[in-house]
Amino acid sequence: MDKIAVLIPCYNEAKTIEKVVSDFKKQLPEAVIYVYDNNSSDGTDEIARRAGAIVRYEYQQGKGNVIRRMFAEIDAECYVMVDGDDTYPADQVQPLVDKVLNKKADMVVGDRLSSTYFEENKRPFHNFGNSIVRGSINLLFKNDIKDIMTGYRAFSYRFVKTFPVLSKGFEIETEMSIHAIDKNMYVENSVIEYRDRPEGSESKLNTYSDGFKVIRTIIRLFRTYRPMAFFGIIALILAIIAGIFFVPIFVNFTQTGLVPKIPTLVVCGFVVIAALQSLFTGLILQTIYAKNRQDFEMDLNRVTKEGIEACNKQ
Repeated sequence: MDKIAVLIPCYNEAKTIEKVVSDFKKQLPEAVIYVYDNNSSDGTDEIARRAGAIVRYEYQQGKGNVIRRMFAEIDAECYVMVDGDDTYPADQVQPLVDKVLNKKADMVVGDRLSSTYFEENKRPFHNFGNSIVRGSINLLFKNDIKDIMTGYRAFSYRFVKTFPVLSKGFEIETEMSIHAIDKNMYVENSVIEYRDRPEGSESKLNTYSDGFKVIRTIIRLFRTYRPMAFFGIIALILAIIAGIFFVPIFVNFTQTGLVPKIPTLVVCGFVVIAALQSLFTGLILQTIYAKNRQDFEMDLNRVTKEGIEACNKQ
């Protein structure tokens, strides 16, 4: 087991990877630097190897796939995840590591949004999207993580070994944040400076398609982790729709004793049935979710003990 493992997922980062590896080797001389190459065609892997990193490969395209491979293959007391584009400062890594090793934090978020992100990032839709995602997740899941989509984080052993990676692309950071909130993990924020990519380095993030994937991920995880709220909202909307169409029919019936819009009344009945089905679906899934939480806590205890034993053997 490594004391500290620095994990760098890379796809065509030849212009910056050498500096990133060198900077983290300087700041964390005791750390092992891992670069996972994701089908780069510009020699990123060779440059990283010459800089002193251990280079491994993930051939399924997508950042989520790379992180799944990293988390499965590497054992460490503290994991530092950082992008290979030199937008995150290595000289601010120590507070993230200290909070994992000394304060027993499960995830430390490198918070860009509270410092220089909005000034340095030249893509206004990215700025807007980050604000929307942060606000919606903190509203839906009742938390106060300052930067949901940052790629600069530190993790404990037990977080990494109990995190089920389901996302394939850039929505992985959103999934990490929601998982930590839902599973009552100890999350810390650490303010970091952010700098835009150097000239000649291009972002792999597509503002619109990846933004849509992030929104879809939020909805999917809200349905999974908050089933009663998700299906309860659907039930409430259906009940309101049924009520809007039923009230005029009921008023007409009380005044005349007649029901002139029988098809509308029948549709209202089916909508009410759908609302009840949605409500009971939420209740059933909430029960299943509660059992899954119990199973997760048992698994978390097992992994925590496993990590302590591995550290004591060193």
